[in-house]
Amino acid sequence: MSNETTGGAAPGRYKGLLFAVAAILLALAGGVAGWVWQSRQMAVNPAAALSAANRAAMEQVVREYILANPEILPEAMENLRKRENAKQLSGVSSEVTKPFPGAILGNPQGKVTLVEFTDFACTFCRQSVADVDALIAANPDLRVVIRELPILSPASAAAARMALAAAEQGKYGAFHRAMFAAGQLDDASIDAAARVAGLDMERAKRVAAAPHVEAELSNNLELARKLGFSGTPSWAIGDQLLSGALGRDALARAIAEARD
Repeated sequence: MSNETTGGAAPGRYKGLLFAVAAILLALAGGVAGWVWQSRQMAVNPAAALSAANRAAMEQVVREYILANPEILPEAMENLRKRENAKQLSGVSSEVTKPFPGAILGNPQGKVTLVEFTDFACTFCRQSVADVDALIAANPDLRVVIRELPILSPASAAAARMALAAAEQGKYGAFHRAMFAAGQLDDASIDAAARVAGLDMERAKRVAAAPHVEAELSNNLELARKLGFSGTPSWAIGDQLLSGALGRDALARAIAEARD
């Protein structure tokens, strides 16, 4: 896991679409395959051939229906995507939405939770900061859980540790915005962002080096793996898993769907 994503889905997000395409191809090929199999079985097992005939007839019906109604394919693929998302979220949803103490933007008691996996070295994560802030302003019930996923550079991990140290001091949002605003990511910019956020530097450095902070980063990496995320930013909201710099409108739609 090492790449930031663009506005599209991460490679793992294509899995459901590939399954759907495979199913469609099988349906289209089913008539021919069934006929060949039926011919062979007739010679050795008439009873089995009867079942084969039923199968071939059913596949032909499916094929003709798809050809006559191609508009059902996007709907079927969307339903499959949701099913795959639910499967990946099963068993980890409560863990995904449970923040590292203080690593929250928006309303900590909000009824709708948007989870963002982010890396301070990620250009697209930086572009998403303004979108998330606008969504928070427009949705008083929105709770944004940030999961630090430092995968892009050696300095990413140092910045992520300092962000969690800022969360411990109740200043996560200030550091988060100052760090992304810095643009450049190195020891000097991390230190500068911490000072802009008003951190107690000695305390922050102790917390940043603490085992529970390292455990949080390891846990985020494992959660991202389980959810099929391969880059940043990646998002979880309701039963949806999304990847890339989606933009304000797409995230707003996801929030509205989660609220419904």
